[in-house]
Amino acid sequence: MRLRFVILATSLLAGCVLAPKESSRERDRIATAGIPYEPPPDKRDVPELPSPASWRNCLQRAFLANGDLEAAYFEWKAAMAQVPQVATWPNSMLAPSFSYLFSGGQMKSWDRTTLGVQFDPSENLELPFKTSKRGEIAYQNARAAAAKFREAKFKLQRQVIASYIDLALMEQRIRIRQENVDLLKIISDTAADRVRAGGSQQDLLRAQTQYRLGENELSNLVNERRAILTGLNAMMAREPLAEISIPRGLPPPRPLAVDDDKLIAAAVMTNPQLQRLARDVQGRRDALDLARMMYIPDISPSFSFTGSISQMVGAMVMLPTNAPRIRGAIDEARAMLRANEAMLRQARRDRASTFVAALVALRNSERQTKVFQETILPRAEQTLASSRQAYTTGTGTFIELIDAQRTLLDVRLLIVEAKADREKRLADLEELAGVDIETLAGPTTAPTTAPSTTQSTTRPS
Repeated sequence: MRLRFVILATSLLAGCVLAPKESSRERDRIATAGIPYEPPPDKRDVPELPSPASWRNCLQRAFLANGDLEAAYFEWKAAMAQVPQVATWPNSMLAPSFSYLFSGGQMKSWDRTTLGVQFDPSENLELPFKTSKRGEIAYQNARAAAAKFREAKFKLQRQVIASYIDLALMEQRIRIRQENVDLLKIISDTAADRVRAGGSQQDLLRAQTQYRLGENELSNLVNERRAILTGLNAMMAREPLAEISIPRGLPPPRPLAVDDDKLIAAAVMTNPQLQRLARDVQGRRDALDLARMMYIPDISPSFSFTGSISQMVGAMVMLPTNAPRIRGAIDEARAMLRANEAMLRQARRDRASTFVAALVALRNSERQTKVFQETILPRAEQTLASSRQAYTTGTGTFIELIDAQRTLLDVRLLIVEAKADREKRLADLEELAGVDIETLAGPTTAPTTAPSTTQSTTRPS
């Protein structure tokens, strides 16, 4: 009998975790995602940017070094660590007791000794299914944190790609403005020559004014580039003004090899924020079930024996006498569930609307690029060439030449901006859908975040 008692007490002391079966897979996902973040910061292998650096190189470094993404990972890990804390049963500590009887008589010392074991009276021993329900709530919170991590990953991906595109766009603008300044310098020199030959002084003043304005615009663009550079470096944990060498021109456009209907369906199915809200809703449902379970009494057993004289087994029943409190908890859980369900419904509508708007903007950028490249740009170039020839021969005015030059400049900038806007809208779609666009085309397509190690270590399922 004593041996059985010891075995029972030992098993209770060890405890068990009544967690959902899916918890082990979630821990595996956390272990895989945490490979870049678990080593101390000074011992991590974060690659330096090559020269020139593609947007994929910048994205890989950001995934490995960005503090916000790392924080989202550890919040996910911390949420998962809550599961064994609330799902361990018995939930109450064992409280062994000892007493010794001082009295006369011929009793043996063992028979004067009373040993007892009961659960901590300050904390009720829950029935196992209540503890299991707490584990389900904690697991849903952990899955919501996993979705938040994916949300942070795609937000960072959008920010890095957009900043890289802005940097490439700014360098294109600087080059175009520099060409314009060089041309204005030539026009200013030409106007000066014409003044010396008896031409209009007013044309010279206009040319010099336009030249100085062009130089000022160029200086503004250089400073704007520095601001973009500091933001991109911050996301990659680099020094603010550390230079980033990028290839000349905008990156090649990424193909969008799926139709719009499939893109919209993906946005609704895989959006990380919607998944997080769905996990919150499920957690609220479990919380409502747990609140209803509070009407079921808990039972706290106790055991004791006094030497070889007596053995005792008892139980303390915790009656739910605080019915108003339980009803209040149920009403609160039901109201929170309705609130989360409403948030999820509205978020689905908002995400679908935002996704469609971004998709429309992307298609419009593609249309603008085609129209300006194929139709407007050739005509603007012809107009400038004709105006330049007319001004040189004295049959054209300076105003006509400047207008033609500015028109060509505006067209070239619009083409570059439309191409850049298309790539930024594509990054917006990826964030809204929570999936790399290339993966929707088929399993043989290379992912956008090219390094395989980055894919496996930063993208929870």
